[in-house]
Amino acid sequence: METLLLPFSPRFIVLTICAVVTALLVAEVIFDPEWFDFLLIPILMFGGLTVLGIRDVMQKGHAVLRNYPISAHIRFLLEEIRPEMRQYFFESEKDGMPFSRDTRAVVYQRAKMQLDKRPFGTQEDVYRDGYEWMHHSVAPKASVGDKFRVTVGGPDCTRPYAASVFNISAMSFGALSPNAVRALNAGAKKGGFAHDTGEGGVSPYHRESGGDIIWEVGSGYFGCRNRDGSFNPDLFAKVAGEDQIKMVELKISQGAKPGHGGVLPAAKVSEEISKIRGVDMGEDCISPARHRAFSTPLEMMKFIGEMRRLSGGKPAGFKMCIGHPWEFLAICKAMVESGIYPDFIVVDGNEGGTGAAPLEFMDHLGMPMREGVNFVHNALVGINARGRIRVGASGKIATAFDMARAMAIGADWCNSARGFMFALGCIQSLSCHTDRCPTGVATQDPLRNRALVVPHKTERVYNYHHATLHALGELLAAAGLEHPSELRPIHFSQRTSTTEVCSFAKLYPALRPGELLDGTDDPRFRDAWALARPDTFQAAG
Repeated sequence: METLLLPFSPRFIVLTICAVVTALLVAEVIFDPEWFDFLLIPILMFGGLTVLGIRDVMQKGHAVLRNYPISAHIRFLLEEIRPEMRQYFFESEKDGMPFSRDTRAVVYQRAKMQLDKRPFGTQEDVYRDGYEWMHHSVAPKASVGDKFRVTVGGPDCTRPYAASVFNISAMSFGALSPNAVRALNAGAKKGGFAHDTGEGGVSPYHRESGGDIIWEVGSGYFGCRNRDGSFNPDLFAKVAGEDQIKMVELKISQGAKPGHGGVLPAAKVSEEISKIRGVDMGEDCISPARHRAFSTPLEMMKFIGEMRRLSGGKPAGFKMCIGHPWEFLAICKAMVESGIYPDFIVVDGNEGGTGAAPLEFMDHLGMPMREGVNFVHNALVGINARGRIRVGASGKIATAFDMARAMAIGADWCNSARGFMFALGCIQSLSCHTDRCPTGVATQDPLRNRALVVPHKTERVYNYHHATLHALGELLAAAGLEHPSELRPIHFSQRTSTTEVCSFAKLYPALRPGELLDGTDDPRFRDAWALARPDTFQAAG
């Protein structure tokens, strides 16, 4: 009896209704053909739903469809549009992740040179744990402008680079569309700031407008590799010698997926990507998890020194997300022992972005940017090398306050990837890994890519950079400062409870110059320094 009543149960009633209506409509047409034209569309509609329901019952992949034919598709539809519904209707101005609506809005407004002011007071809860603020002065300076630069290049660098304190972070062609790369580089050219290529190599789209380039070389050595995937110094020297290349950067790891390689399947290796990256068509394009050109800290320093030599004396450095503390300190010991120092270090945080990463890596691997920047800054101070090595910060930087905070705890300049993506029109649809980016930013689909109009977006990239540095200048002036290099931890505070406040100077205590070499009792460094060895990345003992 239960089986006979099953078609009339709530789970199957939609399928039953569709089947019965289809049968009645077909019967009506058979008995009275004059109704055919009028009933054709309803027959196709209900008949199609009936076929779909039968398919749902027969398929074996989705249990919910077998139990709720037809009606369960509503669930999948709602699940599909859930991110958009949440973003457009239910998020508060401060709650969205990875970037809040308020942060996205201010980037859009600055990119369009629209009013970026807010009325009626802050929407932040200034008494919540973790709330941070910058101290102002009773004797503020006059506006100090927006042309802040920092010279990158130590004593061994013969062609130092005067970099803007705000630059485009590493994003490869392949992850970004051709038009996105064009607009970013054209904006960098107009604004006089730098554009990091990402590890995908220097593409023709990077070269079109002549904007300053930081060439990032990853473990795949794209653009400077032999066919077996090993590093080719002659190819590197040829590209690095181009005038447009201002600095060369060795990628050790990135924030969103440190210690994780990548694979571009052979099916997606187009003729264009094959030519740019030096990978044969029909082969997987592999970025290994580790480098082949070196395996110890000393070898790494030697490789960076070789990058500087091959580039003609341009600044050479590396980018990494801090993992085991002793590994970075081993690199520091290798600097001291070899006498070879990088010109810069870019510290990426685990809050950094990527086109795709495993959830566990994205959420729980690697040191956050602020802790990483301060750790690197102090380590370099501790080996008396901070004066010759510049530190860049990368990881969820979009506003002038983000920049000021990072620079107060050790950074000399800041890079932004997703901030500049917002300037290009990114709406945080979280579809970067699907090749279905709705704004043409993170896709190789030519029909989607054409939506991004290069001259229009070039202006927005330039405007965003200009307006953000203008806002930084206003923050500095309010604090009585003239340049970001004057920012210190004492200029910031964080609420640690409803009734307690802590200065950044206490949250991020400083090492004395040479303290690591002299022997430190600081628990953040003491044990890790003892474990570090310049001839291996493994912990001693």
